[in-house]
Amino acid sequence: MASPLAPFLLKPFFSPRPWGRRDLRPWYSAAVTGETAEPIGEAWLTAPTGEALEGAHAGETLQQIAAADTEALLGDWREEHEFPLLLKLLFPDDKLSVQVHPDDAHARTLGQPRGKTECWYVVDAESGAVVACGLLPGVDPQQMHAAAADGSMESLLRYIPVQRGDMVFVDAGTVHAIGPGVTLLETQQTSDTTFRLYDYGRPRELHLEEGVAVSRAETRAGKVAPVAIAQGTRLIQERYFTVDRFALRAGESLQLDDAVGKPHCLTVLQGNGSAATPAGTGTLQYAAATVVPASAGVLTLRANEDMVVVRSMPSQVL
Repeated sequence: MASPLAPFLLKPFFSPRPWGRRDLRPWYSAAVTGETAEPIGEAWLTAPTGEALEGAHAGETLQQIAAADTEALLGDWREEHEFPLLLKLLFPDDKLSVQVHPDDAHARTLGQPRGKTECWYVVDAESGAVVACGLLPGVDPQQMHAAAADGSMESLLRYIPVQRGDMVFVDAGTVHAIGPGVTLLETQQTSDTTFRLYDYGRPRELHLEEGVAVSRAETRAGKVAPVAIAQGTRLIQERYFTVDRFALRAGESLQLDDAVGKPHCLTVLQGNGSAATPAGTGTLQYAAATVVPASAGVLTLRANEDMVVVRSMPSQVL
């Protein structure tokens, strides 16, 4: 039996995007993000290439840890061969491309291990911010092809106004886009398979045929109402993930035993603290993710200052 593995903080990976921001304060300073020629659109918090900053595997990437200590990290999710959820912070200052992701079955025909169903927790939003989530009723593939050619793709989309605290579910096959003026915490299947349908004339590759093929006229995408749970708030519970929010005052502790045996992660949106388990203690740091291995045991959150933590965990073994 593998030795229990303690929680560990991961170093974010910053991904430049033409629609991103040049100034990520208050989330990150330039000293943290480094110099890039393009604005930064995404901070990958649980990237496979993300480096552990503490613990028994300090200096190794999350993918290396999954390979070297599979049972301790993944438990019943060992057949995934990697951490099952990818967490990102998104920083759009311009419109993201109109895009779509394949489901598991279609992804496997492309040689990918899984599809990409995701959700967006709105951690900040300017007045009037919107996301596009699904096609208008009656839109068919022929209209999508024509709209991509004549630049009217945006007119085919269903728009949803968003504000801080909203949760939006985006199942695979949903044509979607994100407008400027929002900051999102995205929880998704670990996949980077994206088909761009329309990109506002930017000089990036499009995948119209592939995207139309996986797009669905009707999906379950849209806002999800929060539900109170014993010690916090359940933001969403779906097939691939469950996302909860916990708020602690400075000096408070919170014990959580409902995720024991599941590989999950904690993203700090305010404050800092620690994540203590029988296997050891990890650091909770603002704007970063702490991985809690399946073998870590009962978790106790401790807040050094007022702290807001979002927990993302897989819902079931697939």
